[in-house]
Amino acid sequence: MPFIPNTDDDRAELLEAIGVRSVAELFENIPAELRLTELLPVPAGLSEDELMRELGELASWNSTPEKGSFLGGGMYRHTIPVVVDALQSRQEFVTAYTPYQPEASQGTLTAFFEFQTMVAELLGMEVANASMYEGCSALTEAVFMAMSLARKRGKVVVSAGLHPHTRRTLATILRWTRLEIVEAPLGSDGRTALGGLLDEDTCAVAVQNPNFLGVVEDLPALAAAAADAGALSICSAYPIACGLLLSPGEAGFDVAVGDGQSLGVPVQFGGPSFGLFATRQAHVRKMPGRIVGETVDRDGRRGFTLTFQTREQHIRRAKATSNICTNNALMALRGAIYLASAGPDGLREVAEHCLAKAQYAAGEIAGIPGFELLFPDAPFFNEFAVRCPVPAREVNRAIDGAGMLGGVDVAEHCPHLGENALLLAFTELTERGQIDRLLHTLSSLSQTVAV
Repeated sequence: MPFIPNTDDDRAELLEAIGVRSVAELFENIPAELRLTELLPVPAGLSEDELMRELGELASWNSTPEKGSFLGGGMYRHTIPVVVDALQSRQEFVTAYTPYQPEASQGTLTAFFEFQTMVAELLGMEVANASMYEGCSALTEAVFMAMSLARKRGKVVVSAGLHPHTRRTLATILRWTRLEIVEAPLGSDGRTALGGLLDEDTCAVAVQNPNFLGVVEDLPALAAAAADAGALSICSAYPIACGLLLSPGEAGFDVAVGDGQSLGVPVQFGGPSFGLFATRQAHVRKMPGRIVGETVDRDGRRGFTLTFQTREQHIRRAKATSNICTNNALMALRGAIYLASAGPDGLREVAEHCLAKAQYAAGEIAGIPGFELLFPDAPFFNEFAVRCPVPAREVNRAIDGAGMLGGVDVAEHCPHLGENALLLAFTELTERGQIDRLLHTLSSLSQTVAV
């Protein structure tokens, strides 16, 4: 908008309206010694062209994903089809709010009915809700659901491979409840070890696949162990990986959750995102959030409405199954468009690219002196941890110096693994040349350390 200053007459009229004689009188309560007596030494303004050049110069100092990005740890760069932006930007979606009035919200309700259908199919479950905030709160809500289903049980076993942010969120929210959190460690193969932790007091077992360190968990074994203990099994899944790996539902899990950022949402300072939540039909009335259902109107035409609204906003707080008061509907819409445009074959193709590029990189990195895979015999999808000859922060500094984005310094989240552990991620957007540039950078660093 253009800057339109007030004229002298405008100012006089304003001062008269508020009952003061001058602008200075507005500030008379400020001590004189604190008032400016001259203009601040601010540089003169720039023209638009000069400003763009200066900002471009500052931006050129940054490493950019275009030169290579190996940063993952929960947020990943994936291809976003043009159709996602085109449809999501339509006015009827951008301005839509919670569809309380179905007669005025059929477009939004239709989109979320299809979203639920695709999420349920993706995660191998029978029913899904119309999204949640993000992955962390989705898993926390799943634990609350387990607590309501097994009221006499007071323990939830959580894998150490669950994302650190999710574990922190869970610990924060459960702090004032009766539930005790017990952490299941990762074994020498990088997989969750439940041995001896499950008993008749366990209401839920929560794991992530692939886990935070990139290792693909033995989901059927974990689900079976939870079932033997009579506990609800919860899996937080990476949705892109579900295009290739066994889904939580196929593996026997009771609840599947996840973060939907990888489904058509760009990585932008960590958010916004949206959560996935799906479960068995038997638990549908204990699900958090909202469920869009199909019906017919009085003329027999197909239509949609909010079938379940089990939130405290709608019913008595004591009977609510969730404290989620809204969801990230616009981001979830992007996820629905992404899944519809990719389809099962497209999602599988994306997953195959991620796997192939990670496999190539892992094989080459393992051959560089001083570098080794943290779990050399463990299966992984698109991300793996590397033990470096120097602290991970120094490796990232070298990668940054080559104009690329490095990986996650694992020591920040898993200090017991030491300061030399680095988590590297690869997606379909990672080019062969970028991987080779990374390998060259690591090889140069290895030679420097050897010298």
